[in-house]
Amino acid sequence: MPERLLELCEGRRQGRPRALPAVCSAHPLVLRAAMDEVLSAGGPLLVEASGNQVNPLGGYTGMTPEGYRTFVLGLAAEAGLDPSRLIFGGDRLGPGPWRVQPAAQAMAKAGSLVQACVAAGFRKLHLDTAVACGGDGVAVAPETAARRAASLCLLAEQTWQEHPDGHPPVYVLGLDAPAESGPRVTPVAEVHRALVLFREALAREGVAGAWERVVALAVQPGVAFSETTVHPYDRKKARPLARAIAGRRPWMFEAHGADYQHPGVLRDLVEDGAGILKVGPWLTFACREALFSLEDVARELNGAEPPIELRVVLDRAMRKDPVHWNDHHHGPERSYTRLFSYRDRSRYYWTDPEVEAEVGRLLAATAGPLPSQLLSRHLPMALDAVLDGDLEPNGRAIVLHAVRRVFGHYVAACRDEA
Repeated sequence: MPERLLELCEGRRQGRPRALPAVCSAHPLVLRAAMDEVLSAGGPLLVEASGNQVNPLGGYTGMTPEGYRTFVLGLAAEAGLDPSRLIFGGDRLGPGPWRVQPAAQAMAKAGSLVQACVAAGFRKLHLDTAVACGGDGVAVAPETAARRAASLCLLAEQTWQEHPDGHPPVYVLGLDAPAESGPRVTPVAEVHRALVLFREALAREGVAGAWERVVALAVQPGVAFSETTVHPYDRKKARPLARAIAGRRPWMFEAHGADYQHPGVLRDLVEDGAGILKVGPWLTFACREALFSLEDVARELNGAEPPIELRVVLDRAMRKDPVHWNDHHHGPERSYTRLFSYRDRSRYYWTDPEVEAEVGRLLAATAGPLPSQLLSRHLPMALDAVLDGDLEPNGRAIVLHAVRRVFGHYVAACRDEA
């Protein structure tokens, strides 16, 4: 299925604004909801895991790339989704997870990560080497970033030649800082320079042919979110960037930080050059929101003994191991933003054994059918779907519905209307 991304590039070259949504998550309920949505809407499903989530050392999910693939294929079998409709992608593959180490060590581990991803069947690779490592100073020079990306591309190509099943990898080349850094729009001059540097670096590494499989640049079109604020897309400010991307290969960009954007804005992004719309934190945010509302329903029903305390258990897990949120939440509101921030750093903690157990207790206590009066009070959007006959009044179905409602915005924005 990676050829689908090459087809999108060709369509962009011909002026057809088509796109694919990408689910960046390892949460089983989020992934299952996305599968259910594409079963209904049609098309392939691009699922991506970041180097932080999944790597040869296990990442924060405890999964290797091969383990992640097995995990996703198991969910697909449960959902009835043909595995041929799945595209596996690696998000932000580079030295980022090891950036505090000297650059040579961090890049060696990034190389092992890329090789493991390709060997596991990941065929869409976002190479992100703009991250400063130990000894790099404040920022990485564009020439250095391009050289490092080319070295990772060489390893990917060599690994695929050792495991030549299906289509060779396609690439997204990272150009900008993460979207959480603010609503900056990548300057046109940086785009032009990066395209030259990346192409020359690939040629020097002896993988010039891979340039024909570069499907997007990861740029910043001006969408971002912080703990409490969403920065909406401004088409006028992004117009020069959109024109620069559209003028030459790869003819489209990958939109990071597009979570929480209005559905109409998502379509604007697609029309302006976003060939891949990534969403992750909004999906786990919606999942958490539904679970917390179900906790309120369970409390009203007195459905478990001892009472379910998902909020307490999740917050306790975060405070016990603050590494994933401590540098992101500041000020006296930290107790609030830990659980409710748009950045959704709580997504790192759903695999904690105590949190997993409490979620299991909650879903068992809300197996339903749940009273419509309580749904009206705590989950009114779910009640509408129940009354329409589109949703079973049970906890698990309601969580999946909440995630599908969000992911559906991205599927709709990417749909080819021609």
